[in-house]
Amino acid sequence: MSVPFCHLSIEALYRVSQVLSRSLDYRQTLGEVLDALAQAGLVRGLVSIVDPVSGELAITALHGLDEAAYAPVRYQSGEGVLGIALEEGEIVAIENVGRDPRFLNRLGIYDPALPFVAAPIAAGGRRLGVLAVQPDLPAGAALEDVARFTEMVANLIGQSVRLALEVEQEKQSLAEERDSLRRTVRGKYGFDNIVGRSAKMRKVFDQVRLVAKWNTTVLIRGETGTGKELIANAIHYNSPRARGPYVRLNCAALPENLLESELFGHEKGAFTGAIGARKGRFETADGGTLFLDEIGEISPAFQAKLLRVLQEGEFERVGSTRTLKVDVRVIAATHRDLEAAVDTGDFREDLYYRLNVMPIVLPPLRERSEDIPDLARHIVERIAVQQGRRLTLQESALRRLVQYSWPGNVRELENCLERAAVMSENGVIDAELIRLDRSRPSHGNPCASPAVSPAPSLESHDEGEMSERERVIAALEQAGWVQAKAARLLGMTPRQIAYRIQILGIEVKRF
Repeated sequence: MSVPFCHLSIEALYRVSQVLSRSLDYRQTLGEVLDALAQAGLVRGLVSIVDPVSGELAITALHGLDEAAYAPVRYQSGEGVLGIALEEGEIVAIENVGRDPRFLNRLGIYDPALPFVAAPIAAGGRRLGVLAVQPDLPAGAALEDVARFTEMVANLIGQSVRLALEVEQEKQSLAEERDSLRRTVRGKYGFDNIVGRSAKMRKVFDQVRLVAKWNTTVLIRGETGTGKELIANAIHYNSPRARGPYVRLNCAALPENLLESELFGHEKGAFTGAIGARKGRFETADGGTLFLDEIGEISPAFQAKLLRVLQEGEFERVGSTRTLKVDVRVIAATHRDLEAAVDTGDFREDLYYRLNVMPIVLPPLRERSEDIPDLARHIVERIAVQQGRRLTLQESALRRLVQYSWPGNVRELENCLERAAVMSENGVIDAELIRLDRSRPSHGNPCASPAVSPAPSLESHDEGEMSERERVIAALEQAGWVQAKAARLLGMTPRQIAYRIQILGIEVKRF
């Protein structure tokens, strides 16, 4: 005794709704939908979806055949039974498909003696495709009932496909926005945003390009205001980790007890005020880069905890015994003389060597005075955008800027030019508006090589009259360029004088 079609259709409809609610990936679920229809006697089910580019009906799922067999087959709107159902937006039900001239049978799988039903798949006023089935039903089943049931299934598929297409479109939009933001960020933090054509800055750029490719720990050194954070940004955004998180922390801005919680995180109840568990900066930066500014300011006790993370990539949250493992590239920066801090016991020697894998030394502005005009113009352009007006920097102002020694480096230059822009009523910045914070003598060309003029001696000049660079060169000359002897003359350790030679750009003579 055969089961009436109405009972089969109810069971099939229930299974179809279950399948469609399981996933938003309609390409994956449509095959299961056609399986459910086949169990109800609707065999050789086919789902075709409109190609958004060509507008053609492309077969997306076909019961009983692999994709390779049907992928090339497509229909224009109005072409064949499928095209007609799409164009008219109405069900096409044929009693004997072999006798209907509209049926093209391009796939060659349908029984010409059986009926054929094609129902448009639509949702939200859009025609998205066509569902087609060939009923192989018990005697007495009305084709009208089959057509109505096929229409219901097509409507369910339509809602599922519409939702999936909207999600895909949203994902594509978000991906395009993400890529646009990445391009913007890379432009903002790339090399083009760092102004400098001097030999010393070109050397820094070469170092950054080389080290950005690897996961090597970097230690950026230089005086306050030389742009250490800009270099850290450029390293991250030009590295393979650019798609990962970039987390920054100024170690000097927090006391030690808060610094540990900030870097490693804490568990609920770990201390007063810890009302919930919280990730630290290391966890947040997993898979990316962590920039630790002012690394020289952390206490010796905390240095030991930091050393373990750098060596093993492991740590525990405050108040927890569970060990967490992270993959983080560390970039550190400091203006302090770490060699002197190691000698005095204020900085652990093992941490110093762990951080100092790839040192990048940023020259102070007074040692790259040829960059000042370009820097000044760049800063003035940025201020003009902020103020929403045109600003002009005159040559007289540039000459005055170049003659100053800039103890506060680029940060002081920025402050000076912003102050001048505020004071300029007509947008013209001349020498009169350049108000320098400190009275410093002109250095002429501070980047000139020591070989241009004879090196001074410690005995022939009062120490107060000599710059630090001149004193170090004089000591080296007096000691026959033996660094240990020169260090004793200056009251330094060998490590300290080696650091001075590096940051002052002194070319060591070899005999």
